[in-house]
Amino acid sequence: MAQVLVVDDSSTVRNEVGDFLKQNGLDVAFAVDGRDGLDQLSADPSIKLILCDVNMPNMDGLTMAEKVRGEQNNQAVNIIMLTTENSPVMKERGKAAGIKGWIVKPFNGPAVIGSVKKLLGM
Repeated sequence: MAQVLVVDDSSTVRNEVGDFLKQNGLDVAFAVDGRDGLDQLSADPSIKLILCDVNMPNMDGLTMAEKVRGEQNNQAVNIIMLTTENSPVMKERGKAAGIKGWIVKPFNGPAVIGSVKKLLGM
C-alpha cells in the first residue's frame, strides 16, 4: 500500500520523483493522468499525499484535485502540485481545491522532502 501517489504524464518525472521518495523511505504508487490518479486513490485508501502535475491528457491535475475534494469527498489526502505552471489564476484555483503546496519543476527532492514528510505526519 502506498503513502504517496505521483501523478504525471511524463514517465521521466514519475520515475525521478518516485525514486527519490523511495530512497527516503516512502511507499509510492504512480498514475499517468488525473483520471488514473482518481482510480488509484479510490483503490488504495493508504494514500496520504498526492504529488501531481497540472497539464496532462485525459484529466488535468487541478480537475483531479477538485474531484478528489468534491466527487470523492476526500478531505484527508494532502495534494501538492508539481508543475511548470506558475500562473496566479491556476494557483488560486488550486488553493480553492485545497492544494497544500505548489512546486515549480524541476523537482528538487532535498528541498521538499521535509514538507512531504511533515504532511505525512512523519
